[in-house]
Amino acid sequence: MTSIPILRSDTTLVFDDRPVEKRVGLVVLATDHTTEPDFRRMVAGERIGVYTARIAYANPTTPENLRRMQPRLAEGAALILPDEPLDAICYSCTSASVVMGDDAIEEAIASAKPGVPVITPPAAARRALTALRAQRIAVLTPYTEQTSRPMAAYFGVHGFDIARFTCFGLDDDREMARIAPASLVRAAVEAMAPDADALFISCTALRSAGVAAEIEAAIGRPVVTSNQATAWATLRLCGDDRPRPEGGRLMTLPLPAEAQP
Repeated sequence: MTSIPILRSDTTLVFDDRPVEKRVGLVVLATDHTTEPDFRRMVAGERIGVYTARIAYANPTTPENLRRMQPRLAEGAALILPDEPLDAICYSCTSASVVMGDDAIEEAIASAKPGVPVITPPAAARRALTALRAQRIAVLTPYTEQTSRPMAAYFGVHGFDIARFTCFGLDDDREMARIAPASLVRAAVEAMAPDADALFISCTALRSAGVAAEIEAAIGRPVVTSNQATAWATLRLCGDDRPRPEGGRLMTLPLPAEAQP
């Protein structure tokens, strides 16, 4: 075999502080089909990089199974660009965030990524509804009644009036991800209450963020979805304040102060 000489370059290299200006971490379920495509479409770009870790999760979607993810949160967060700071990190599961509690999730992630702002879908949804001045809401979830009840309690505890709460009765997040967007639009129209200020569509598995503006046009009121809200909060925390009306009314608004219990 002929030996090929290897030359070492004498070029003086210049290093940027970061390959990408802003870094966003995503902790997603092993079964998640939707969060990463939504964040690629709504958040990632030349200025913002999105980096994902998956954690073990097994269906069915019950409060008990959702709680089992809690010990894995710190490990998942630690795998995202180890020993490097992030500008935000999102745990992408609405129902689990409600069952475990936002504070518990923030504490677990902070143990691996101290000082990084933590975003959960329900907390982002609360800030979104505050930005939209919505206090009386309708809620649509894909979950069973058992898994939906903690969601209703969560928004009630945080001062929202629920005019109507509708669920699909599904218990597998992979099946939730397969619901056709057109079906979500029809279901959202049916789930909206006449006297509600806005509609919240829960679940990061649903492909509802892509049709939020279409639903708004159909119901004449603002729409907040789990992935839309987390994307909006992430963009604003990264200093991206550009209005994006194609993503719904929320995507044109600034981030208000943290919602209080």
